[in-house]
Amino acid sequence: MTFEHTCFVYGTLTEPARVETVVGPADAAQLGPAILDGLHCVEGEYPTLAPGGSVEGSLLAVDDPGLNALDEYEGVDRGLYVRVAVSCSHPDIDADRVWTYVGEPSRLDADAEWPGDRSFESRVQDEVADCDVVGPRS
Repeated sequence: MTFEHTCFVYGTLTEPARVETVVGPADAAQLGPAILDGLHCVEGEYPTLAPGGSVEGSLLAVDDPGLNALDEYEGVDRGLYVRVAVSCSHPDIDADRVWTYVGEPSRLDADAEWPGDRSFESRVQDEVADCDVVGPRS
């Protein structure tokens, strides 16, 4: 199977059983651990990310239907999360950019601040310009 997309996931999507429930057994491949530098995890109703720090997670390869299933799971169409591309310099991944999901803090009751006064998605896009997915630290 060919996987067109690579995603950095954190929270419940690092659990293989959850991934299989969301995208199906043949629509994803676990690629291993990774770290997203430049954002950190913030707890709320669901976990989300905020500027600064780093967060441990994993990389997941999916096909187009798998990406659509992740979008649905994350509530992208409802404005709960936005899917954004971040730089990737992970030594085991042949991709310059990977997707990740960032939740709207006010919708998730999460204590997170995103600078600026533009739309949430635009503010996230501005901040992730300096973020990078790297391999796990030894």
